[in-house]
Amino acid sequence: MDYYMINTSIFNKSTALLGLASLALFMTACTTTPTQSLAIQKANNQYEVTGLGKSQLISKNNAITAANSTCGKNAAPVLVEEKSEYNGALKGVVDEQTGKMITAAAGVLGSVMGKSNAIEKDTDYQTVLTFTCKSN
Repeated sequence: MDYYMINTSIFNKSTALLGLASLALFMTACTTTPTQSLAIQKANNQYEVTGLGKSQLISKNNAITAANSTCGKNAAPVLVEEKSEYNGALKGVVDEQTGKMITAAAGVLGSVMGKSNAIEKDTDYQTVLTFTCKSN
């Protein structure tokens, strides 16, 4: 009888741990930040998309990907306006170039110490593209 109770207890603990791990994984998946937005249609057949990224180049590439996706395979985006902005943790504290140096130094220091001291996020840069779609 004691053997049965021990096995049931182990099974219940294993089931609880598995459930907790699944919940943690599910919650992590829900907290990821999308890197591109859906298109907003404006007047005169213009569209607007936003791309996010750790660098200005990544945010522009994400915005371009969203624009290409909006126009589809039979059309190409024609740029009307582009706006890029830094929205990182150091915005308003130091200029963008000094912020890049601080971020790089934090990364090197983290590598030496064996810890991740990254202060950059996937949402540090934002690029907004306004465009029209032209048939190929």
